[in-house]
Amino acid sequence: MKHIIKILSLLMAVFAVWVGLLQISVVPRDQSWLLPVYLTISLGCYGLFMVGIGLMQFPTCPHEAVLLQQDITEAKEFLKQRGVDVGPD
Repeated sequence: MKHIIKILSLLMAVFAVWVGLLQISVVPRDQSWLLPVYLTISLGCYGLFMVGIGLMQFPTCPHEAVLLQQDITEAKEFLKQRGVDVGPD
């Protein structure tokens, strides 16, 4: 519920700024309807940028990779004992 309140508060603040900009005529009226579109595009670019940064800084976990390989080996052995063909090793 807290996230909904935060999101609604943010949207209300953005709407208030937008209406304020329209009232004081900082942005020409013929371009003012594009402000929400610009905001949406900016938020999308920011989201993609943050995902890209997260992927570039993705930590490698060699210890976890070894554990995963051990789990895969154990699972293959378990399935072979049950008569399931798991393919070539």
